[in-house]
Amino acid sequence: MDAILNTEIFILTLTFVAYFLAQNLQRKTKLIFLNPVLIAIILIIGFLSVFKIDFEVYHEGSRMIEFLLKPAIVALGVPLYQQLGKIKKQAIPIIISQLVGCIVGVISVVLIAKFMGAPKEIIFSIAPKSVTTPIAMEVSKTLGGIPPLTASLVILFGIIGSIFGYEIMKITRIKSSISQGISMGTAAHVLGASKSMQISGNFGALSSIGLIINGVFTAILAPYIISFLSIWITF
Repeated sequence: MDAILNTEIFILTLTFVAYFLAQNLQRKTKLIFLNPVLIAIILIIGFLSVFKIDFEVYHEGSRMIEFLLKPAIVALGVPLYQQLGKIKKQAIPIIISQLVGCIVGVISVVLIAKFMGAPKEIIFSIAPKSVTTPIAMEVSKTLGGIPPLTASLVILFGIIGSIFGYEIMKITRIKSSISQGISMGTAAHVLGASKSMQISGNFGALSSIGLIINGVFTAILAPYIISFLSIWITF
């Protein structure tokens, strides 16, 4: 039995089935809290715990999915290219909003973590929470954070953003499709872009812009923002 459970084909099947079931559950219930990624994670963790499958075994078996994530992110460039003309007309507002979003995103989470008494390793780990995992882990390592913790936090904040992002913008009456799409990519990275893609290719393209530009700005500016804050705050 263990020989079957530990095979790569079984791990891949488990992952795809868990996501398929989670996606169908949300489609039928229409409940925003039942985010497919969140439910799939819970199902897989539960299965691994019940059948005592080591995480390293799961990690090794799911490397094919990890490999496919990179071209999947690159594929977001297709809707981005299709909306390029519209995006060029709004280039300056988009860049300025992304710069502000990056700075506010890093400063706000650092201040909240600091005032809640988090140690500096946790603060530096949480600072790049809004960008994709590979970028966030490199930024975390540069700042002196804990990259594996950063990866977990990036996924957590991405799930929260994908669940509540559009609902918050409804409440705050943000109706512009450009503002909505870019905000989702900026705040919730790939998961926000995935949620936007479910609405339309236009929203997905705009989220891709937020995802890409915020990732670049955060990778460049996060160390300088932390250095600037250290003038007034002792980490």
